[in-house]
Amino acid sequence: MIPLPSDGSVSIAGRSPGLAAETIEAVVTLPTFMRPQLLLETLASLKAQQTSRRFAVIVIENEAKAREGAKAAVPLFERDDMKGMVIIAHERGNCSAYNAGWQTAILHFPDFRHLLVIDDDEIADADWLERMCKTAETLGADIVSGPQVPVFTDPAHAKWAEHPVFAPPYRQTGRVAALYSSGNLLVGRNVLTIMGPPFLDLRFNFMGGGDSDFLSRSAQKGFVLGWCAEAKVREGVPARRVEADWIRARSLRNGVISTLVEKKKRAGTPFAGAKVFAKSLALLIASPVRGAIKLARTGSLSTALYPVYVSLGRVLAEFGYANEQYRQPEKN
Repeated sequence: MIPLPSDGSVSIAGRSPGLAAETIEAVVTLPTFMRPQLLLETLASLKAQQTSRRFAVIVIENEAKAREGAKAAVPLFERDDMKGMVIIAHERGNCSAYNAGWQTAILHFPDFRHLLVIDDDEIADADWLERMCKTAETLGADIVSGPQVPVFTDPAHAKWAEHPVFAPPYRQTGRVAALYSSGNLLVGRNVLTIMGPPFLDLRFNFMGGGDSDFLSRSAQKGFVLGWCAEAKVREGVPARRVEADWIRARSLRNGVISTLVEKKKRAGTPFAGAKVFAKSLALLIASPVRGAIKLARTGSLSTALYPVYVSLGRVLAEFGYANEQYRQPEKN
């Protein structure tokens, strides 16, 4: 294997032969962890993309021992069914995997304009890549996100699609003030160049939220954010993720992330910590009323409890609480 960067934290497991890296316009990064069959399905959806743009895929294997994802994907690249490469990110963690993929894109593809992100439990619509790139160019946006449409293993769970944990933050294409997730994302090379590595803060490695923090910091830098409602990826949702304890844990986690991101955003300003804490307390006090309004509108107790759990998570973050849902993937 070829080590990169020099500390050996990333290595190349395989690549497509004769890859003309200088001709690549877009790079799709695809982190994976112990889901080889789902990874192959995601790759099949990328191979089916309807676009004239020359693009390459970087699969980032983040399980450095068994490497089931890499073993499944490498043959596709080595027989040139997919253009790009498979790398191993030896340091486990969500942010470590993203950082490895993004840095590899910068090092190996000198002329790409757009970097896209998709997860290994998602299937891209056939026009996904083209719509994301076109929206960035049309809106003059440096970063674009799109919907992660939940596809529930049990069709009876489809009613959960409008729960705040699963529903998209926007419904229409256009420029937006904030973005939150990397599950369906386009980042301009200019953003990566200016933000510089490490792109995602490793403190979020097992909690999640490194993407939200990166997007928040990018917006602070003045980069233009956009939303493409038509560029959909379809995310598989196992039955586990509609159970009450999972929804509660994810809601609390979202609150924790909200506090941590806001603290970083306000860092260096007068009374920053006190202001964030005061806001969290105010949201917690108001959350029963907000929840009651949601209950009246939706009839869903789980939806009504969401603002309560989020505001509680914000307050708990002040006392060191961190729900690291990604540390035990079998429970996620």
